[in-house]
Amino acid sequence: MSVWAAVLVAGVGCYLLKLAGLSVPARVLDRPVVSRVADLIPVALLAALVAVQVVGDGQRLVADARLVGLGAAVVLLLLRAPFLLVVFGSALVAALARLLT
Repeated sequence: MSVWAAVLVAGVGCYLLKLAGLSVPARVLDRPVVSRVADLIPVALLAALVAVQVVGDGQRLVADARLVGLGAAVVLLLLRAPFLLVVFGSALVAALARLLT
């Protein structure tokens, strides 16, 4: 299968998945459990993506400057810093950690 065929199949699959989500009846979506799960799924997916990107390197786990940058981001978020300060501050801390190692 060529790359373009895979891209087209993935695009059609995403469209059909979106269409399936739009065709769910409103009475199903009004249930409290469904609403709560729908609110929590994006948070769980984002946390999983961050974890894989920070400590994953191919088939192994690593602890490097990315982990230090994530720690800095957590501290800045706990201090209620603005989003741009969190992004640039954690990038700066990760860059300094990379420079020192």
